[in-house]
Amino acid sequence: MSVTSVLFDLDGTLVDPAGAITSGIRHALTSHGLADPGEARVEALVGPPLQIGLRTLDGVTDGNIDSIIAAYRARYAEVGMAESVIYPGIVALLDALRAAGIYVAVTTAKPINIARQLIARKGLDEHLDAIHGNADEHGSMGSSKTHIVAEALEHGQLDPASSVVVGDRYYDWDAARENSVASVGVAWGFAQDDELQQAGTTVATTRDLAELLLGAQLANTLNLDDDLMQEGAK
Repeated sequence: MSVTSVLFDLDGTLVDPAGAITSGIRHALTSHGLADPGEARVEALVGPPLQIGLRTLDGVTDGNIDSIIAAYRARYAEVGMAESVIYPGIVALLDALRAAGIYVAVTTAKPINIARQLIARKGLDEHLDAIHGNADEHGSMGSSKTHIVAEALEHGQLDPASSVVVGDRYYDWDAARENSVASVGVAWGFAQDDELQQAGTTVATTRDLAELLLGAQLANTLNLDDDLMQEGAK
């Protein structure tokens, strides 16, 4: 794969939320007197803006959704960011990509201010060229990330033909297709059922991803474990 720029999703791709997102959503719901939908049901909400995903749950209405999101964000700021961890091998991969002259950015559906806080908290900002996300909580573009990838391409003056989107949900791969960009699906994130099959290419570990993006020779210099299985991998 000949690549000059890589656009990474954040949660489930670069950072393992370690249950912080799902537990935070469940806490926000129950604190509003709503039924706990369970971990499996809430995992499917990781990816699109909260304003979109929460509306699929029983009891969430126009009248309480803003309060539920506020409760979730408060808990996420208090404990969620601290609990999140960078997936093994990611920092070495990001540095190797940039050392090879490849542009590296984040394209996330998270509100941009929250994404920047998390990235700075985890020390990832120094390993990236740019960060792109939604303007606010409201998901005015729906669940689509097409506008976010488009913004990244324009901001970095990137060539779609030699760019690739790396993510764990179909929102990432749809956005890639809409922008004529190749896509890679990572198996350690939150893909549901056979969702990974929608990606252009799939990888199981960060070593696999490094080999795909950099070639085997460069990937071998990163000393990534062949058998690495990230925490939370399905």
